[in-house]
Amino acid sequence: MQIDEYLGRARAFDGSDLHLTKELPPIMRQNGSLRPLPDAPVLGEDAVEALIGELCGREGISFGPGTDDADFCYHDETGRRYRVNLYHQNGGLAAAIRLLQEELPTIESLGLPKVFERMAGFPRGLVLVTGPTGSGKSTTLAAMLDQVNRTRSGHILTIEDPVEYLHPHKRCMVNQREIGRDAPDFAQALRSALREDPDVILVGEMRDLETISAAVTAAETGHLVFSTLHTTGAAATIDRIVDVFPPYQQQQIRTQLASVLRAVVSQQLLPRVGGSGRVAAFEVLLVNDAVASIIRENKGHQIASVLQTGVKQGMFSMDASLAQLCRERQVSLEDALDRCTDRELFRRLVGLSDG
Repeated sequence: MQIDEYLGRARAFDGSDLHLTKELPPIMRQNGSLRPLPDAPVLGEDAVEALIGELCGREGISFGPGTDDADFCYHDETGRRYRVNLYHQNGGLAAAIRLLQEELPTIESLGLPKVFERMAGFPRGLVLVTGPTGSGKSTTLAAMLDQVNRTRSGHILTIEDPVEYLHPHKRCMVNQREIGRDAPDFAQALRSALREDPDVILVGEMRDLETISAAVTAAETGHLVFSTLHTTGAAATIDRIVDVFPPYQQQQIRTQLASVLRAVVSQQLLPRVGGSGRVAAFEVLLVNDAVASIIRENKGHQIASVLQTGVKQGMFSMDASLAQLCRERQVSLEDALDRCTDRELFRRLVGLSDG
């Protein structure tokens, strides 16, 4: 069986990822859980290398013993797209393949709260979408970017590794740059972006000090910048950014963040009751004067209370989001309890006694 057949079968079973490694059948991630692709054979080392050879051959990628890991976008015979990571393990080769969605998500199709439309309408500043790997950050960002594209005119520039969702020109002109193909790294692409007359910039991930500095500078100079971090919660996100910098620069970056940060979204995916897919829970922090002071004065412990009191402004905590999903019977109480940040608060929000 060829690689496109395995990928097609993974799509047919609503898989989000496909893994290739020796001494196992192809393994797909379905609704957040790993399981063997039905009726697929166990792959030997030669079979894995042959499948990886197909991936590389079509995209002109060189990968094998002695090479570094590889990240690229693969297109199957029908033009469907996949994010591929190739790596070495136990003396052999392995692959992790993300099945990219063919349809561009929208705020409406994802059922995102109205506050997401508001965030997409910010004229300038920094908006961060955070969460663990596989939590749907790229999908949420794609929906917000599409909202920008449909509702205002301007130049959208994305910098991604690789490009995940293709955005057509709508009301905006859209240019999408892929790391490794169109630019050497995020930091250099961001520095170049400031000379490319963008209005809105999407940075696939703020991975290091250089990229964070360039993203903050872009927001300071009047651009709307979207990006992601692998953090959980607004307070942890701010701390992660600050901690990247040496101690003598940390107060400066706090002051800059207090000025340019507009919102922090944290999200996670939970199994939907009934087994039909997954549903997202969110924390949304909007930066007002009080939050800016908290950031500037390093009082992140106060953010939890701001989330609880900022409901009328469109903010909500992760526990409040989980409680709502429980009340709507979209997720189970057990799953929500596993993911909440404050079990006592969550139980009160969902209407349970402390006992």
